[in-house]
Amino acid sequence: MLKDSQAFSGFSVNDLDAARAFYGGKLGLDVRSGPMGNLELHLASGTTVFIYPKKDHVPATYTMLNFPVADVEAAVDQLAKAGIKMER
Repeated sequence: MLKDSQAFSGFSVNDLDAARAFYGGKLGLDVRSGPMGNLELHLASGTTVFIYPKKDHVPATYTMLNFPVADVEAAVDQLAKAGIKMER
């Protein structure tokens, strides 16, 4: 049963509007409203990531999404220009 299923990734947030603004506005990703009051990130790889609201959401302490880029420094510069703070 599961071996024929198309698995997908998902994570919770405490504020769907803020998530839409960040992933769609700041990162420029294709964010769509999902069928159950959730959000969906539609990525260039063909992957869809499910984002759902959770009242007692606690931010992850580990990486949630990975985006390979050809030039890390250029990507960091572009993200910084969009107002995203880099953490080390």
